[in-house]
Amino acid sequence: MGAALDLRPWLAQLETRIAEHALGAPGAYRRWRRPDPTQADGANPYGSADAANLLYTLARLPAAPRVRARWVETLRAFQEPDTGWFREPTHHEIHTTAHCLGALELFDARPRQRLTGLSFLDAPGALEDFLDTLDWRGDPWIESHRGAGIFAARVLAGEASPAWEARYFAWLDAACDPATGLWRRGRVSPPFRWGDNRFPHLAGTFHYLFNFEHRDHPHPFPAELVETCLDLFATNEYPLGTDIGFAEVDWVYCIARAQARSGVRRDAVREALAAFARRYFEFLEAIDWDVHGGAQDLHALFGATCAWAELQRNLPDTIRTERPLRPVLDRRPFI
Repeated sequence: MGAALDLRPWLAQLETRIAEHALGAPGAYRRWRRPDPTQADGANPYGSADAANLLYTLARLPAAPRVRARWVETLRAFQEPDTGWFREPTHHEIHTTAHCLGALELFDARPRQRLTGLSFLDAPGALEDFLDTLDWRGDPWIESHRGAGIFAARVLAGEASPAWEARYFAWLDAACDPATGLWRRGRVSPPFRWGDNRFPHLAGTFHYLFNFEHRDHPHPFPAELVETCLDLFATNEYPLGTDIGFAEVDWVYCIARAQARSGVRRDAVREALAAFARRYFEFLEAIDWDVHGGAQDLHALFGATCAWAELQRNLPDTIRTERPLRPVLDRRPFI
């Protein structure tokens, strides 16, 4: 697998960057380091949630009960009292809500208000209709924020019944494409709106897969998903390891979890993960933290850190850190 990758200098710079986003009160963080006129300054749902996620991943989340209680109140204050939504302009409210609830879960806390904005999903057939009408061919990556977010948000809020969860998994089981392991059957044959690139389907699949993994519900076609991921990497269909964001963890998580479920292509998957890790390490080692756009955004930095946590989970002898990184997706669904 080659020499170990020493991630400690990058993580030290990351901790410095997290501290630079802090606004003083526990849990209050800006999302962007130097907001431009299109970006809101001040405490932000993603800034605060991602600070919590990053500190958890780094095993730096505060332990003092009074400090943790103030973090919880800061996060809860972003919630709308009438709808239960958490909102932020860059994402759909379902994504923002699920993301903030995921941060609250790190403190063993739930939201103050019920998610009344999602109560329509309790009507007979409403869940299935919602999933069926997502734009699976035209925009599967962004649409998965909603398709996965409804499940994660209701689970994290304690509002998903076992029967409702069973309906969710039954619909997705039937909708998975048997040839590729991607969602959704009948919508993954090119050409797509973006050309022949399959990666948006893989990124969408990632969001459903972490819900499956959270409930230990097996993916219907994990061996096929492994082959899809290997092919995407071998053909460089999407430029992985060249940015700070979430695309990298989408691929790493899908190939690693599908391989563990299926047992196929173990050596090929480890080789691909190791090759990717070195590529990504060299890219991140060379960035200018004061210039690169992703390095100014706590949300993007959380995505990159998730990729390293998942890589270390699967290549523990290859990635050197001061303490093991903790994948938030091993604790709860949604990023």
